[in-house]
Amino acid sequence: MGFFKNLFTWWEGATTGTTLYSWRNGRKVGADDLGNAYFEGKKGGRRWVMYAGSNDVSRVPPEWYAWLTRQIDGVPDEALPPPPKFLKAPTANLTGTPDAYRPAGALERGGRRAAATGDYQAWTPD
Repeated sequence: MGFFKNLFTWWEGATTGTTLYSWRNGRKVGADDLGNAYFEGKKGGRRWVMYAGSNDVSRVPPEWYAWLTRQIDGVPDEALPPPPKFLKAPTANLTGTPDAYRPAGALERGGRRAAATGDYQAWTPD
C-alpha cells in the first residue's frame, strides 16, 4: 500500500510525483541528521526538502531552514561555522501529541488545580 498511498497523499512523506520530479529536475545537495534530503533545481532557483517521515517543518534544523529560505547561499556544512558546544539539538513541535506540555490544572491532567493561597481577593462591584 506504500506506493498507492504516496501516489495521492502528501502528509506522511513525499508523493510519487514529487519523488519523480526530484529525480528528474533536481540534484541532492545534502541531508541532515534526521534523514531529510535537500534538493536544488538543476537550473538553480527552486529548493525543497524531502522529509524522512511526516511532513512537519519543525523537523527541519535551523541551518537547513536558512538554506531553504535563501538566508545563506551555500549548504550549511560549508557556509556556517561549527555550532557552539552549549547549543542544544532542536526538538520537534510536540503540540497535539501525548508528549505536549500540560500544566497543573489542564483538563488532560484531571483539571484540578491547587487551592488559592489566600492572597487573592475577588473583585466585587460597589
